[in-house]
Amino acid sequence: MLLTPGAGSSASHSSLLAIEAALGPMPVLRIDFPYRREGRKAPDRAPKLIACVREEAAIFAATAAVDPSRLVLGGRSMGGRMCSLAVAEGLPAAGLVLISYPLHPPGKPENLRTAHFPLLDLPCLFVSGERDAFGTRDEFDEHLGAIPGRVTQVWVPKAGHDLKGKDAVIVDAVQQWLHHEGLA
Repeated sequence: MLLTPGAGSSASHSSLLAIEAALGPMPVLRIDFPYRREGRKAPDRAPKLIACVREEAAIFAATAAVDPSRLVLGGRSMGGRMCSLAVAEGLPAAGLVLISYPLHPPGKPENLRTAHFPLLDLPCLFVSGERDAFGTRDEFDEHLGAIPGRVTQVWVPKAGHDLKGKDAVIVDAVQQWLHHEGLA
């Protein structure tokens, strides 16, 4: 599994660390995007972030000696979104784990980030807080039907976009989904 962070965090985010720890002996790689490695706070534009996902996935597949199509890709917020965009552009993957997927910017539901959903023909797990300003349950229900792959949604009660303190819930959702999809 290749895991990517959200825009304001790094590969050492607690939920990414918790997923990695729980999935052993499955190989897990947590990556930082180039802007983070360079010490910058502002994310690069999507094409550079997507290129990073593609490069890191190829290196990881080669290092782990697995077919790239067997990798599960994903991460938190922007990182998960970049993985989904990379897959929509043709990057092979076995599934997507999308934690706190940013369906739209807060307060701007008209700026949807769903145009690529019809190209996601693989199993997808969405883990979101019920109070996430980046997308409500009703908004997700309205747009996830555009994804041709199997979609699993897990809603975390009383949680916002950061899913603070919910690492155990996230890990449980990821583990159950991996086993259900036959990816573990």
